[in-house]
Amino acid sequence: MPSTSVLLYVDTQYASPYALSAFVSLHEKALPFDIQTIDLAAKAQHEPEYATKSLTHRVPTLVHDGFSLSESSAIAEYIDEVFPGTPLYPKEPQSRARARQVQAWLRSDLTPIKQERSTEIIFYGVKKPPLSLEAKKAADKLFSAAELLLSSNTENLFGQWSIADVDLTLILYRLILNGDPVPDNLIAYAKYQWQRPSVQLWVNQQRPPL
Repeated sequence: MPSTSVLLYVDTQYASPYALSAFVSLHEKALPFDIQTIDLAAKAQHEPEYATKSLTHRVPTLVHDGFSLSESSAIAEYIDEVFPGTPLYPKEPQSRARARQVQAWLRSDLTPIKQERSTEIIFYGVKKPPLSLEAKKAADKLFSAAELLLSSNTENLFGQWSIADVDLTLILYRLILNGDPVPDNLIAYAKYQWQRPSVQLWVNQQRPPL
């Protein structure tokens, strides 16, 4: 059994979608771990002590027995390979590859949605003006892909829960909680995923004022 000496660095606001993903990954494995917050507004992620651990100067960063790792999808893959417990990725190779594709895509694309629908909408109840034309196009792309992925499933992307469900739900919730038009089946999917206990643990964190 690997050591469970684990520390997770997250943002002070508990608003990073990527910190959420790492946090859920650890809880799904039922691992005891400590949390330390990094004040992104104060640029604390660039301070040498943290930057040396993170390499990428971002949150989250995982520290396990002196080994540090940043980038949330890499963290999830590491946790899944090292620790027993709930699988974070599908066992079947093609579904596992698809889950990783979804994670990579959500992190590298759909920028207009992320810019116009910050996670402050989700975790602080902030409301934003209507989407720009560019963001609407990104949303349509998101909906099209999500509906294809869920064409044969109603609750999980791959029949069984995976960490990719958390990542997809988070970006859908940016739109849902702002009151933007979202297809009903995607709203139902996101609401189901949002109630997962590990996700709710993050949702119910005590947050400082903006």
